Formats: sequence, C-alpha cells, structure tokens
Amino acid sequence: MRNVPRLLGCLALLLPIAPTRAADDLAARIEAVTNGADYKQARWGVLVVDAKTGSPLYEHNADRLVMPASVTKLYSCATALAAYGPDFRFETPVYRRGEVKDGLLRGDLILVAQGDLTLGGRTTKDGRMAFKDHDHIYANFPSGSESEVTDTDPLAGLKDLARQVKEAGVKRVRGDVLIDDRLFAKARGSGSGPDMVTPIVVNDNVIDVLVTPGAKAGEPATVRLRPETASVRLDAQVTTAAEGVSPTLTLHYDGPDSYSVRGRIAAESKTLVRIAPVDNPAAFARALFIEALRREGVEVTASPHAAPQGELPEKESYARLTRVAVHQAPPFSELVKVTLKVSHNLYASTLPLLVAVKNGRRTLPEGMRLQGKFFADLGLPVKTISFGGGAGGAIADSVTPRATVQLLQALRKRPYWDVYKDSLPVLGVDGTLEGVVPATSPARGKVYAKTGTLTYDDLMNGRSLLRSKALAGVMTTASGRELVLAIFVNDVPLPPGVTSSREGKVLGKLCEIIYEHAP
Repeated sequence: MRNVPRLLGCLALLLPIAPTRAADDLAARIEAVTNGADYKQARWGVLVVDAKTGSPLYEHNADRLVMPASVTKLYSCATALAAYGPDFRFETPVYRRGEVKDGLLRGDLILVAQGDLTLGGRTTKDGRMAFKDHDHIYANFPSGSESEVTDTDPLAGLKDLARQVKEAGVKRVRGDVLIDDRLFAKARGSGSGPDMVTPIVVNDNVIDVLVTPGAKAGEPATVRLRPETASVRLDAQVTTAAEGVSPTLTLHYDGPDSYSVRGRIAAESKTLVRIAPVDNPAAFARALFIEALRREGVEVTASPHAAPQGELPEKESYARLTRVAVHQAPPFSELVKVTLKVSHNLYASTLPLLVAVKNGRRTLPEGMRLQGKFFADLGLPVKTISFGGGAGGAIADSVTPRATVQLLQALRKRPYWDVYKDSLPVLGVDGTLEGVVPATSPARGKVYAKTGTLTYDDLMNGRSLLRSKALAGVMTTASGRELVLAIFVNDVPLPPGVTSSREGKVLGKLCEIIYEHAP
C-alpha cells in the first residue's frame, strides 16, 4: 500500500505529458508545411482553438494583421444577417403613375429597386437560390473554362412583374417605363467582376456569352446571349477546332451595349461561358423589363434603346400611387448562402449599403461604420480590424487571425448560427472548397469555412504574386472535437504557370493535418 501514493503521484506527473506531446506533434506537422521552400518570403498567420473552451491548440502570428481577401465576406455577411435576419424577404414593387381606362395607362410604370440582388434569377422551384461551384461570375478568369450558369431563368423576376402588371388591367402603356434605383448612393465594389454597386441587379448585372462547338472541326460555333435581349449587340466569330485543342476565347468591349467575341473551341467541348459586365444596370433592367412586358402582351410605346423620358417621382409620393405588381425574393439566408458559397463579390460589396439602408442611411462609409459597431457589440477588438468594403479586395482590408476566430466564436452563440454555418463552403463538397481535397480525404465534409484569394500580376517577372490565400471556419476533428480556425498566408510569389489553386490545396492539406492530429 505504501507504493500506491507514489504510483499515483507518478501518474499525476505523467498525465499532462500526452496532450503536450500531441500539441507538439500538431505544431511540427503544420510547420513542416508552412516553413516549406515556397514560403521563404511569405507570412503566415494561424490560429486554431477549441470551440467550447476557446483554448488555443496552435497559433502563429495570431495577433498580426494579414490581408484576408474574401474571408472579409465572413464579416460583411454576419453584419447583414444580424441586421435583416435569416427570414427577411426583399420585395420589389411596380407602381403606375396615371389612370387606367379600357386597359390603357396614360402614364408611367415605375419599378422601384429595393435591394433584391437576384430578382428571381437564381430562384429554384422550391424557393431557394441556385449556385454553381464554379459560378459564372468568375468565367473570365484563367480557370473560367469550368464556369457554368445555373439552371434558372435570369429574367424570372421581371417576367413575374410583367405578368402581374397585365393581371392588374394594364394592357397598353402610353407613358414611360422607369427604374428607380435611388435606394442608396452608388458605390464601387471591392472585388473582381462587376463592381458597379446598385440596388437593381439582373443576372448579376452581366451578360453571359455561351459558346457551344459545332458538330465537327471547321464549323462555326454557336454563340448566344443569356439573357437573350435585343438591347445588346454581339458580333461573334468563333470556330470549332479539333477535339482536344485548347480553347481561345476573347470577349471585346466595342462600345455601349456592344461586344464581339473571337476565338476557337474544341469539338466535343462543353459549352464555355464568358461574361460582359453591363454599362448601366438601371438601363439594362429597363430594357429587359420592357421586353418582358411586350412578351406578356402589354403594349409599350417607350423604346428599350432610348433614354427614359419620364422623371422619377418624389420618394414620398409612392404612398399615393397604385402598386400594380410586387416580386418577393427568397429568404435573406439564401442570399447569404450564395454570397459565401461562391464568394460573390458584387453581393458582398452591396451588403454594407443594405445595412446602411436598414438603419436609415444611404452611403458605404455609413454602412461600414455600422458594421464596426456590430463588431464592437459582439466584443471583437475592432481596432485590430480594418475594412474598406464588403468583398475583400480593398487595399485597407486587414484582420488578425485572432479577431476572425473571435468573430466565429461570437456568432456560434447567435440564434442564426446554424444558418450562417450552413452557408459556408464545405471542404471537398461544394462552393470554393469543392475541389480542394480529393474525395477520399478523411477531412472531406468536416470543415465549413470561407476561402479567400487575392492575386496580382507581377509583370516584371512574368508571374503572379499571391497577396493572400485564406481560410477561416469551423471543423469537427477525427476525435469529434469542435474547432474554430483561421489560416492566412500572404505574399507568395508564384512560379510562372502556377496558380493560386496550389495554395488552395495546401490549405486543404493543413485542414487534413488538423483534422487527424489535433489533440
């Protein structure tokens, strides 16, 4: 019996050693990657914590500022979701100004944009919003050959409104068709792709150019627009090349609402997508709405090609006008889902302005200050965060790994956490994390996280400089432990021909290491 206390004492001394060894093993495995030859000039910032206790499992430069790229969208989506709630639905009304007699409106139809960023263009039959893992908004990027359009009608919302207008008794319009886009002050987005931030959005404010090869080499390819509209001119000269030949498609801007496409596409290739951002979103929506009205059988004398002749009414006067149609969007949670899953820059850039509107304001700076107040209320160290916009491409965008983890930790206590989490890309499954790890990866489906990529051309050296590759979210490890993690690498010179997808797979590998070896 005299040996028992001594034995227990020895056990007590030994018990802490196993977790320490496990933590050291995790650190060694992570640093074997982050200290690799490709990262001699780069900077890493990493923090991994236990979701329940907040205790760190691994950290490196956790309090240093890093460029977050599209991890910024975690912050902007969280603010907007808190402001509107997951069940909020945007409503886009159409008013008539003037009286209707025998189906004739001697006056104007006015569509009032209220912030619906999809206007039915992504809505599925079950009322959700569709997206593609390689969404059309990135079709002009080097990896654009994988881009696809959704199996939805980009004009669905406008068609719905046109149908309602006719059902309201309007058969002929002798005035004008107007788009009221005064909901908030115009701004520029902080990400790639269409960057004109307005409250009226149809098909992400782009024209899809869809190129399908002919039946055999030498035949012309088929080129069509989506949405189909007479308001845009396209001159297409694309040939069908032999099977296996790399495509070369170049889309030229030839002037207002005018484009040309040149190149080749291999026989047997799938349809390739390119996008052309529209010059004037309000004019684009007006032309499409006039066309939708005419297809519905409503005669409209106003030309979709001419500038509108009517003047918009005072905002307060809508209460005295007759509403003849209204389109309701899916729940706000669906917009957040698409924004995070595909890293939609235009949507994310608009969110701070929608937050401003929700609080009776109109400008981007006002929306960003409201976002800062929300973070402060969450308990985040706001002075360690800097944002110039909502998408992640602003020069001022900087965060710390610790602040990012604290954001996620705070959101886990909010009633909409499950909605927010389910909106994140899933490792190896969907969104921007779909192809990051193989289907056989043990961590596949176990990580819900937002990615970020920011790359610039290094013209002097004929290569790319990866300013940021990032990932932040939550994980369930092999042992069932819930973790919150933020991983950033900044300033990686990429060899010629190497893309940021290499670092995407490296972050996937780090997720696998943490999944399997976290103590």
